[in-house]
Amino acid sequence: MESATQDVQIRDQLATELLSIVGADAVVTDNEALRPFECDGLTAYRELPLMVVLPASIAEVRKVLKTCSRLGIPVVTRGAGTGLSGGALPNPDGVLLSLTRMKRILSVDADAKTARVEPGVTNLAISEAVKHLGLYYAPDPSSQIACSIGGNVAENSGGVHCLKYGLTVHNILELKVVTVDGELLTVGSEALDSPGFDLLALMTGSEGMLGVVVEVLVKLLSIPPVAQVVMAAFDSVERAGEAVAAVIGGGILPAGLEMMDSYAISAVEDFVKAGYPVDAAAILLCELDGHAAEVEEQIARVETIFNSQGATGTWVAKDRATRDRFWSGRKAAFPAVGRISPDYYCIDGTIPRRQLGKVLVEISKLSNEFGLRVANVFHAGDGNLHPLILYDANNAGELELTEELGNRILELCVEVGGTVTGEHGVGVEKLRPMCLQFEDAVLEQFHQVKAALDPNSLLNPGKAVPTLARCAEFGAMHVHRGQLPHSDLERF
Repeated sequence: MESATQDVQIRDQLATELLSIVGADAVVTDNEALRPFECDGLTAYRELPLMVVLPASIAEVRKVLKTCSRLGIPVVTRGAGTGLSGGALPNPDGVLLSLTRMKRILSVDADAKTARVEPGVTNLAISEAVKHLGLYYAPDPSSQIACSIGGNVAENSGGVHCLKYGLTVHNILELKVVTVDGELLTVGSEALDSPGFDLLALMTGSEGMLGVVVEVLVKLLSIPPVAQVVMAAFDSVERAGEAVAAVIGGGILPAGLEMMDSYAISAVEDFVKAGYPVDAAAILLCELDGHAAEVEEQIARVETIFNSQGATGTWVAKDRATRDRFWSGRKAAFPAVGRISPDYYCIDGTIPRRQLGKVLVEISKLSNEFGLRVANVFHAGDGNLHPLILYDANNAGELELTEELGNRILELCVEVGGTVTGEHGVGVEKLRPMCLQFEDAVLEQFHQVKAALDPNSLLNPGKAVPTLARCAEFGAMHVHRGQLPHSDLERF
């Protein structure tokens, strides 16, 4: 009883102090009002936070973190909530720090080709704000209309053009980060390099476990004079995978090279009418950009390669409207699949390109083994897979079966020399596969980095890096793979 009373007292003290920092309209404590924050894009996992606080400035973020640190309250930072690995899943005993009110573009330097933005700025908003200058921000996740730059940094997001232009880490120069005890750090610089340890790379993709990103200096690029897309259809996913390797092996670096299989093609075409051939087993979308003569020559080469690899048809987008239509289907793939299944579970793993055909065949076998449909949509150019497992959470045991199939797919990625994530992060979803990806000594080093910056483990605790004890427990149960009850899965 005394402990419960103490908990209530701490909660009340916390709420009082946070109200004094951000105001009554920026602290949420009512259970019903907390519901919109109970999960991110991985809706299979839900938890109500102790409370939500929505600061509007760096000064307020610093005060909030100082308060939580002093009281020993865990903090989970949330951007737009579009993440797909449970990275923003709330801690029931902690504060959910939502940065959506910090959404200003602070400055644009057209000469240096940079923009300084707050973390709540949406990805697409940057490109829209600088379009009149002939500039844009290259990373373009499918959720770019909604996802925020702070979240992009936390997950090291990519998008359909990451093959040529890279992930978030390749497109930022400087971060302002607030530590767990409220100190403000600047990592990186406006120059191309800065002395000391590369803390910019460390913070990017750290999933809110090392600090809170409160300002980002992004790189801008000149809008290419010409961009064209070639779409090719294939009668097997293996041939499509071989065509991907042939394009890259031919010395061509597309702006984007995407693949979709028959399940995804049918769902997308029914949803957005993108002009996809619904009788194809797989399609590739290959975008080339640059100067007109260069693009024309590369388009011809890519068509030749696709035909030599057994394409059953090729189509070139001759104008912007057709190009946008082709890409609209790829960008709408996730919601399109959501229309043909009550639920879907999006996996994110990366493999060597040469293994594409083999892995897709194995995923098909696993799909049959588990009795669950899998729609494949992915960044084929860099081997970043996004299998979508279709299931119905209303059917007893089907979510657990889906999770196990997801683990098997990620295990397959590791077996062929890949990794358990490409851009979605680890969050709570991939803690078990992380035990397969890394040896104990490496995981221990991860924990030591975490302890150096967050000694009391208050920032997003329990995410991204599994403890050695959990890995040991998983190892003991691994022989019973496929028979793991959901109560055990949740412990990971």
